[in-house]
Amino acid sequence: MSTESNIEAQQKFGEAVNSGQLDLLDALVAPNAVDHDPAPGQAAGPQGYKDFFAEMRTAFPDLHIEVEQLVADEDNVSFAYTLTGTHQGGLMGHPATGKTISIRGMQISRFEDGLLVERWGSSDQMGMLQQLGLLPAS
Repeated sequence: MSTESNIEAQQKFGEAVNSGQLDLLDALVAPNAVDHDPAPGQAAGPQGYKDFFAEMRTAFPDLHIEVEQLVADEDNVSFAYTLTGTHQGGLMGHPATGKTISIRGMQISRFEDGLLVERWGSSDQMGMLQQLGLLPAS
């Protein structure tokens, strides 16, 4: 597939997450997709992403991912992003705090035939917990 089609697939993934239309991920993620940095207990394939982002959108109903920088080639899309939201639902056993978060992250996605087949990523989870008051600031 082309660089442009990979970017388009990645953008559709982001739009599905931002809009909460997580069933759209079925058409964007390969059934055997591998996440090299999964959330604890995250299943493989599209269902794993749907479950993870459903939990995040429950905790942060206004969850928004903004891509800050993106580079791509014919197989991979890499991007830096900022994730924002207001903690209005349970998260990892913690009740809502009403606090807002803004954290940074990076991701590399590998595509085959227009589908996400591998993902590597990192986000500032400690910063998120500190902003929510669930961890002391360092």
